[in-house]
Amino acid sequence: MTPEQLEALLAEVATGRLAPAAALERLRHFPGEVLPFAHIDHHRALRNGQPEVVLCGPKTVEQVLAICDRLEAASGTFLGTRVTEPQAAALAARHPRLEWNPLARTAWLPPDPRPAPRGRGPILVISAGTSDLPVAEEAAVTAEALGNAVERLPDVGVAGLHRLLGAGERLARAAVLIVVAGMEGALPSVVGGLVRSPVIAVPTSVGYGAAFGGLAALLGMLNSCAAGVTVVNIDNGFGAAAAASRINQGS
Repeated sequence: MTPEQLEALLAEVATGRLAPAAALERLRHFPGEVLPFAHIDHHRALRNGQPEVVLCGPKTVEQVLAICDRLEAASGTFLGTRVTEPQAAALAARHPRLEWNPLARTAWLPPDPRPAPRGRGPILVISAGTSDLPVAEEAAVTAEALGNAVERLPDVGVAGLHRLLGAGERLARAAVLIVVAGMEGALPSVVGGLVRSPVIAVPTSVGYGAAFGGLAALLGMLNSCAAGVTVVNIDNGFGAAAAASRINQGS
């Protein structure tokens, strides 16, 4: 349940449009709901400004359906990450408005109606190469689901630096920048030296042998000489978007 939903519920009770017993029934599973295999946190959006998100991949189809169904019943929305095709198909059959992004491996049921974006400005998701797009898209979808305006700037890595420099206006107007790169992970340092907004770097597991599954990019980003670049874990587009949203929305 979001703060806006709880406020609306209390307003209905205060004005007499909703009986206290009916309001209590709506809050029956608040703050949490226990399933045989999960303890769903319906209070998280009130507590820290962001709802619970479902990491789907390791779960069974039945577990994903049950958890997402309960989240939808409580708040009208849910977001799943690392979603497999069978999980996505089952969710889409149950929830026709579902937005399945196979590249990002996300399944998002947006609120209806969809609220206007919040925050100081757009979150710009920059990817170094096309191979980094799955992680970049996970970040972009997550940031949008968390209520932010999102822009994308793909395939502007340091192998062709002119592509990034030609997007100076877009870099300057972004409130937060998420920079996704594999190989040696140099792109966040370059971006960090060009902008005044926060930069969140995401190393990816893209690269040849000495990339060590993203470890080389991670270490390169942690050793960035551009001040203020923050780094999340390898392939963690979700974590980058969650942090960027808190920065952008001040929560």
